Amino acid sequence: MPGNVFFALPGCRADGCFFIDKAIARGAVAVVGEKIPGATSARVTYLQVSDARRALAQVSQRFFSFPDRSLDLVGVTGTNGKTTVTNLVKHLLSTSTQRVGLIGTVNYDLGSRVVPSFRTTPEALDLYGMLAQIRDAGCRQAVIEVSSHGIDQHRVLGMQFAVAVFTNLTCDHLDYHRTLEAYFAVKSRLFTGAIGSTPRAVAINLDNDYGRQLTSKIPEGVKVVSFGENPKATIRAEAVQLGFKSTSFRLVFPGGTFDLESPLVGRYNLSNLLAAMATCYALDCNLLDISSYLKSFSGIPGRMERIEAGQLYNVFVDYAHTEDALRNALAMLRAVTPGQLLVVFGCGGNRDRGKRPLMTAAVQEFADFAWATADNPRGEPLPQIFGDMEAGVKNANRMAFIKDRRHAIGLALAFAKPGDAVLITGKGHETYQEFADTVVPFDDRQVALEFIATQ
Repeated sequence: MPGNVFFALPGCRADGCFFIDKAIARGAVAVVGEKIPGATSARVTYLQVSDARRALAQVSQRFFSFPDRSLDLVGVTGTNGKTTVTNLVKHLLSTSTQRVGLIGTVNYDLGSRVVPSFRTTPEALDLYGMLAQIRDAGCRQAVIEVSSHGIDQHRVLGMQFAVAVFTNLTCDHLDYHRTLEAYFAVKSRLFTGAIGSTPRAVAINLDNDYGRQLTSKIPEGVKVVSFGENPKATIRAEAVQLGFKSTSFRLVFPGGTFDLESPLVGRYNLSNLLAAMATCYALDCNLLDISSYLKSFSGIPGRMERIEAGQLYNVFVDYAHTEDALRNALAMLRAVTPGQLLVVFGCGGNRDRGKRPLMTAAVQEFADFAWATADNPRGEPLPQIFGDMEAGVKNANRMAFIKDRRHAIGLALAFAKPGDAVLITGKGHETYQEFADTVVPFDDRQVALEFIATQ
């Protein structure tokens, strides 16, 4: 727009420098980029920098008057659990008079309004702009899902976190990071000060191997709160009872012990609950006071969401799209399903190919029958995705490959009998499906309801 500064960011599929002429034509008065300016950019001021993304983050923070410094900011990172933990923390911290901001995978709560999410961790310009809206709406606290891409691409550069939270680390995003060690190194930056600021406190999962490694990297002076079932954890669970409709346990913390019950189910959600309580403890909250809010937290759209329309079998929609997340979800359902466990799943295109056979093997381990289908193919041919998945097949008699996701869901629901459980996984809350050059409306929950209504 007229009067704007244009940042020419390098990208995976295109270079922002290609759009300098268009930006100038639309009224840009200056351009920030990494390359030596060409003749076209000489028409306006050109600022050459070593890293355009770093410059964008630094300028955005100043442009919006350092909104992060006016908020108790919680950043949650990890392969799995970020969405549940951020929403739990928001729920526990919110009061009748104080709203808590949220930026994450499902939506953005900006204090005065809630808008749909378009990216787990937005670009620095969007992120600081949203934090400014949260601040200006009167919020004093905000919770952010921090992805590894968000850290590596400097979207949270310089951001002042009151608490940084580590949920876990398992195989994912290796198309981008290449190795698990490199993936962990990026995640670690949020906790070590490598993003340009050090959190006041950290909450770390002591049940995870990488969480235990991370504790040794925390700088002196940072408050460390560990959580888990590990007996050395600061916030830990004992006498755990995992039920089909609830989870109960004894919470042990430096101030004492008390019993808790939550409608969230599964051991992975126990870890999410402990992460949220550890975060609140790091913020000096009274755990006994806020624990009463747990029973009213029913869950998150697309996270083990039950689809109920009077059918005699259970249907769940979940976002699990890694081997670890699938194993957690399937193990929980396997333990409480009297009939057959049926699964519809897929693997996203243009993403980590190495996890595809691992995901398939996990499904084969727990499911009685599974339908492998399209997730978000994006620009990758579906036969290639299926080919990678087939490497994880141990029993071909218990799996079918169906190209059309709607058809696969219909087959699973038609196959289900009373007492069975159908898990439709991979897309969760998403209401679209991504193909090479288009996005089409598609909601697993709505599709399931439509098929159930015809039975």
